Amino acid sequence: MTITPASSAFPSAFAAVDLGATSGRVILGRVGPDNLDLTEAHRFPNTPVRLPDGLHWNLLALFQGTVDGLRKAGRSGSVVSIGVDTWAVDYGLLDADGVLLGSPYHYRDSRTDAAAERVWPRVGPEELYRITGLQHLPFNTVFQLASAAGTSQLRAARTLLLIPDLLVHWLTGSIGAEATNASTTGLFDARTGTWSKDLLDRLSIDAGLLPPLRRPGDPAGSLLPHVAADTGLDPSTRVVTVASHDTASAVAAVPATEPGFAYISCGTWSLAGLELDTPVLTEASRAANFTNELGVDGTVRYLRNIMGMWLLEECRRTWEAQGLPTQIPALLAEAARSPAFSAVIDPDDPAFLAPGDMPERIREHCRRTDQPVPGSRGALVRCILESLALAHRRTLRQAAELAGRDITHVHLVGGGSRNDLLCQLTADATGLPVVAGPTEATALGNILVQARAAGLVDDLAAMRRLVASTQHLRRYTPRGDGAAWDAAAARLTPARTEP
Repeated sequence: MTITPASSAFPSAFAAVDLGATSGRVILGRVGPDNLDLTEAHRFPNTPVRLPDGLHWNLLALFQGTVDGLRKAGRSGSVVSIGVDTWAVDYGLLDADGVLLGSPYHYRDSRTDAAAERVWPRVGPEELYRITGLQHLPFNTVFQLASAAGTSQLRAARTLLLIPDLLVHWLTGSIGAEATNASTTGLFDARTGTWSKDLLDRLSIDAGLLPPLRRPGDPAGSLLPHVAADTGLDPSTRVVTVASHDTASAVAAVPATEPGFAYISCGTWSLAGLELDTPVLTEASRAANFTNELGVDGTVRYLRNIMGMWLLEECRRTWEAQGLPTQIPALLAEAARSPAFSAVIDPDDPAFLAPGDMPERIREHCRRTDQPVPGSRGALVRCILESLALAHRRTLRQAAELAGRDITHVHLVGGGSRNDLLCQLTADATGLPVVAGPTEATALGNILVQARAAGLVDDLAAMRRLVASTQHLRRYTPRGDGAAWDAAAARLTPARTEP
């Protein structure tokens, strides 16, 4: 089904609701044969709330920010359609009347710390990987549900909606589960592209909780009357299913026009990997903790989650609380002047997962591993960025080996693409040219799927060509001594990835 664009000065204006871990935005995108322009209509904070039972998302505030943003987008021109993307794995539960049962938990909440031990006696880690192809992360939806087993909330639930599906439900009243996000739950069969009935039965999860699947480009419905009234948008404005996992949208907008590319979607997390036609479900892949998640048009995002700019953002949060300046340009300039490879860390060490005093945790890690303790903020930022570059290098080399692919260049997209030092360090560490940008890859992917549903873009390759020809990209060539990177990598104790 296609959507006919409304007539206006910009006949193809699409609204992307893009919610990240620290902020949400509504972006207005205008698409033409040779243009792809973005305008930020509204930005609002995403501030988790700690309640007596744990850490939660303030989803009501996020929905209000979404409505406010759509209202502002409507003032900028005719909105053809709306798409919603967010982070993965978290969910809300609806009762028999369709009412939300409590505030959705945040994936960084500690309630899932031992949840895997409840799952593995029924489905061992090896078999779970053969079915789902999913990287082991303690907060995957399957483990969140295991931690909720026996609770009155789960007993009362009749429908489980992942966060973007819940927002779509509140916009349209419709119920569905978008496939790229469903593939991150640990309840999805990587081979068949459907919910795994076998897993659900063995884990005593009611299959009726999980809605029918939708694919990127499918219609999700029109705005509910009160939403249309609150936003000022035409009641016939459609909501289109996009690649609602933000990384899937970002990868769809990777400006790759040649084969042999790898990608790094760098924000709160760094998602580094390859785009494949079929999943890699080998034992070696499981032991290396790689994930197989769906992308647009049935592609497979073969990647590993790396703790990304979260490390730096948590440092900045601590420094701000201490009354210290936290401007990124000054911190990066100081980092660039700091000695190389003074100390390196494994970003995926579980010690760095939870919120808290990140500078002290990094210093403690250096003490524990007999490395020089970063004495300045610049040295600490240098440690973070070099460590991320090393993690990018390790992950991409493993992905290439496990998938039997050669990598000729790397596309680094997302907020991290603004970080010149990180981009150059990634080129130096990998020994590969890095193309940085677009920064707003997630919103672009969201908008382009909507534009394709409207008949304005032909296919995934055409979407990427349009991004490459219209967005500002920067190129970084490897430089420096590769042996120094080899030596730094050798200092890292390999993370324990195999459960």
